[in-house]
Amino acid sequence: MAKVTIYTTRFCPYCVRAMQILSNKGADVEEIAVDGRNDLRKDLLTRTGQRTVPQIWVGDTHVGGCDELMALERSSKLDGMLAS
Repeated sequence: MAKVTIYTTRFCPYCVRAMQILSNKGADVEEIAVDGRNDLRKDLLTRTGQRTVPQIWVGDTHVGGCDELMALERSSKLDGMLAS
């Protein structure tokens, strides 16, 4: 199963939803909480050009945020990505 990396903040409802989806799939998730961590936020900006969370990678593929993750789930593509 592919490793999932997700940048989150504690009070973000989209982060919570994305984590629920991934948990229900049994995904191997590395959560990187950026609360109060300017160094991690700079890393996130460098990697994605985005300041928003969640930002999600499946393996080396940047999925995007919660909306993109949910779109992959609706289109039945998420399981395949996680399996690779």
